Amino acid sequence: MKDLQEILAIARAIGWGAAEILQSYYHGTTTDSNLNIQYQQNEPVTVADVAVSQYILQKLQAALGNEDFAYISEETYKSQLSQNHQSATAGVWIIDPLDGTRDFIDKTGDYAVHIALVQANRPVLAVVAVPETGKLYYATKDGGTFVETRDCVVPINLLASPNTKPIEDLILVASRSHRNQRLEYLLQNLPLRHQKSVGSVGCKIATILEQQADIYISLSGKSAPKDWDIAAPELILTEAGGQFTHFNGNLLQYDTGDINQWGGLLASNTQHHKTLCQEAARILEQLAETLN
Repeated sequence: MKDLQEILAIARAIGWGAAEILQSYYHGTTTDSNLNIQYQQNEPVTVADVAVSQYILQKLQAALGNEDFAYISEETYKSQLSQNHQSATAGVWIIDPLDGTRDFIDKTGDYAVHIALVQANRPVLAVVAVPETGKLYYATKDGGTFVETRDCVVPINLLASPNTKPIEDLILVASRSHRNQRLEYLLQNLPLRHQKSVGSVGCKIATILEQQADIYISLSGKSAPKDWDIAAPELILTEAGGQFTHFNGNLLQYDTGDINQWGGLLASNTQHHKTLCQEAARILEQLAETLN
């Protein structure tokens, strides 16, 4: 069995390779640049999603095999590939080959690759590649977070320059497309004056790591974010000194048998995390009382 740092080196190399494939589709430099967009449960899927999923799975399995690890990818989680949990003693890989497919199609640049290794329902290794910025973020449990470019690797420590903004000056980063009435009400009633729209959870968390935003909120409705949307971004934020929890303060759990992350989730780089969680819960309770 390889140690975690050896596995991380493999995952980082795969993350860069996946980013190159996505860019070839994004910029139309492949031999066939037709994305062949299809819809599954109202969510778009392109040939790029499928190609990168196959690439990541093939590379991980070639390097690590199937005996010790299980593999869950957004594009394959219903297939036999993800059915070897009983023998997966070293953990489960949770993969989103293209987070932000709508933004990928719309050419906003906000798309990312997520690769996370989960053990005992918690991420222990994460890679988030953001192709259009040329950056790859990675973290291991208790090992810190780093950002890598083609030229250098730099640690990220949000606690080294703590966020001392008053709560009303914090910048909230929100989704462009995954909005509903409850989320709109919550965002309008939180004591935050500044919002910016960014696609892909990985890109949203990257804006917090880069100190371009402070808060991200996810609120499930008819659907919810999936394990592969959240697992890798969570670890790169928390290992950098940020927080990512349910509104009640509980940690997120992965590979539980339900791929959905239900409820309210809040990610931040700020000492106001607990206050904002409590305020968000209060506002939603108020809304529920209004509707009843």
